[in-house]
Amino acid sequence: MKLLHLATIFLLIYATLGAVKDLQEHFEDTSTGIRPKGSQTQAIENLQDDTVTNDLITEGEEEDDYLDFDKIFGDDEDYIDIIDAAPEIKNAETQQGNIFELFHGKTRVQRLSIINANFGFNLYRAIKNNTDASENILLAPVGISTAMATISLGTKGQTLDQVLFTLGLKDFLNVSSKYEILTLHNVFRKLTHRLFRRNFGYTLRSVNDIYVRKDFSIRETFKKNLKNYHFTEAQMVDFESKDFLTKANKRIQQLTKGLIKEALTNVDPALLMLLVNCIYFKGTWENKFPVEYTQNMNFRLNEKELVKVPMMKTKGNFLVAADPELDCAVLQLPYVGNISMLIVLPHKLSGMKLLEKQISPQVVEKWQNIMTNRTREVFLPRFKLEKNYNLQEVLSNMGATDLFNHGDFSGVSDKDINIGLFQHQGTITVNEEGTEAAAVTVVGFMPLSTQTRFVADRPFLFLIYEHRTNCLVFMGRVANPTKS
Repeated sequence: MKLLHLATIFLLIYATLGAVKDLQEHFEDTSTGIRPKGSQTQAIENLQDDTVTNDLITEGEEEDDYLDFDKIFGDDEDYIDIIDAAPEIKNAETQQGNIFELFHGKTRVQRLSIINANFGFNLYRAIKNNTDASENILLAPVGISTAMATISLGTKGQTLDQVLFTLGLKDFLNVSSKYEILTLHNVFRKLTHRLFRRNFGYTLRSVNDIYVRKDFSIRETFKKNLKNYHFTEAQMVDFESKDFLTKANKRIQQLTKGLIKEALTNVDPALLMLLVNCIYFKGTWENKFPVEYTQNMNFRLNEKELVKVPMMKTKGNFLVAADPELDCAVLQLPYVGNISMLIVLPHKLSGMKLLEKQISPQVVEKWQNIMTNRTREVFLPRFKLEKNYNLQEVLSNMGATDLFNHGDFSGVSDKDINIGLFQHQGTITVNEEGTEAAAVTVVGFMPLSTQTRFVADRPFLFLIYEHRTNCLVFMGRVANPTKS
């Protein structure tokens, strides 16, 4: 068997979630600047300059394609297929209720985001089960889902079924007679376009690069579908050449604004194809954390251990919720633009296990529906996480066994190949800097305790959502802010 080492290296990166430099300076190729929050007068050429993937096809929808849903359902054929009644799913230890109930009134892109989030939570649990409770965790679910979807373009038969099952997309395809496999890839295409193409006052970018050994032939249909659905073209290279490493690392360094300098240290000579998926996010808080308020405070690791951490502090109006069932508090910290971080804080140290077991798209939807606007004094530790996972065993255990062992990749090539490495790498930095606050909208009502402080002084989860697409971009666990 020839080794495809489809070394899917995720540099799912560098979510610097505290601040951005001047947005006009941030994009080296932008001469006219960027209008915050997605100005409708933004020129098409600027959109092309402000994204890594320059060959994305400009679509016709303007800002109201996210806001005026009545118009969307009437005018855009991609949004009219609403599921009013969802099939009942029985038993899922970690799933509360029927996930397809969340589809009602959602666009296809939003439905796909729900499925991707569910996969992300399941993947988180699989990694958590092999990780010490004292360790931090960091994932970019949408990047992993997108890369697996890209790979699936070249799979067939049982291998394809396993990928769809692992991602949670097999049942998703079955809930509507209008959904076919290429429908799914077209929705991934639209998600990529909407999520990474536009600029709304923050920077969120993604790119797929596929490198193919120059003497390895891949099918024309696979090449065409890569370009049409995932905005990438196969590039023929010599993996044994040092020049390839230099050029690939230079490109990754550019994509991550210099935060990743030597992502690829060596390449196996047996390598046939390499997929590099990069996600880069930089955002600025609406409510900044003044640096002068940061002070060393206790962070409780467990019942016996405390550490001193730089604890940031701010005060303002925030959307908050209390979940008595999971015994936790939830706080939404918005960034400029329609993206935010949810901080989920168990009231007890022992409560993390239940929270990790039960978290799901349904739970997050419940939190968002019951959130109410309250004035809070917020204490959040400054932290930086750097994580690197080989997901081969994890994904195999989740059901995608054939990807790594005699899988059917006949859609890629007529040669006998498989994936030899599936690597996920990421970094996230959270600090004080940001911009002045904007108004926060009340989205629901629920009685809250009289507590006016939200103090993240014990292990917590964080979720970063882009709200227009309902996409879970990053998630993780901060068990010890003093460690990466």
